[in-house]
Amino acid sequence: MAYDTILYSLAEGVATITLNRPEVMNGLNAQMRLDLLHALTRAGGEARVVVLTGAGRAFCSGQDLGDRERASDLDLERVLREEYEPLLKAIYDCPVPTISAVNGAAAGAGANLALAADVVIASRSAYFIQAFARIGLIPDAGGTYWLPRQMGVAKAMGAALFAERISARQADDWGMIWESVADEDFAATVDARAAHLADGPTAAYFRIKQAIRQTYQNTLDEQLDVEARLQGEAGKTRDFKEGVMAFLEKRAPRYEGR
Repeated sequence: MAYDTILYSLAEGVATITLNRPEVMNGLNAQMRLDLLHALTRAGGEARVVVLTGAGRAFCSGQDLGDRERASDLDLERVLREEYEPLLKAIYDCPVPTISAVNGAAAGAGANLALAADVVIASRSAYFIQAFARIGLIPDAGGTYWLPRQMGVAKAMGAALFAERISARQADDWGMIWESVADEDFAATVDARAAHLADGPTAAYFRIKQAIRQTYQNTLDEQLDVEARLQGEAGKTRDFKEGVMAFLEKRAPRYEGR
């Protein structure tokens, strides 16, 4: 199906979702949030990996403040609960790996939309900014959740209070993202990373996501129990048997995934 605010393509197991409102730096309006939620749900059912990126010079400039006649009249709590939360959970809980390919500015809710993915790859010229304090707000769209976990409380607090740009290189150095890549290598790197995951054991990837995300709420004993249970499940899959046989036969594995 066609979407009004995004582009969707599926090739060789990779679903690419492109935010496509370049005239407003891919600002998030109500229709884009609906389109993204539908596309992410669709991709989770038919793809082996999802790539989220932006058209033009920005990844996403955050909430489109021109989406309503008066931005100050927005019921922010309602919008967050009814429109942003399902979208963020669709990324976070996606059954296949998700990659945010940050091709340019990622600001406000746009930055935190990117950080919801499993892996974030940014072009060297891209940047992130928690711009909320500049207009009297707090980081939302998961920002207060992702930031302390990805770069520590001290850096997260500074990012939120000062609302300064964080370059892709800084984000990389601070552990906020997986990697920053020279602009000329960005597209090829994203394609290679996505292809690698699409060819991999996606059922195992799903369990990796489950295990790592439970560690924040578990004691060591509880986490060891999670590992044992999930590893027991993974060990019964055809992908595990295929991985072992491929290793012994010195060939590339042919994973079926979920």
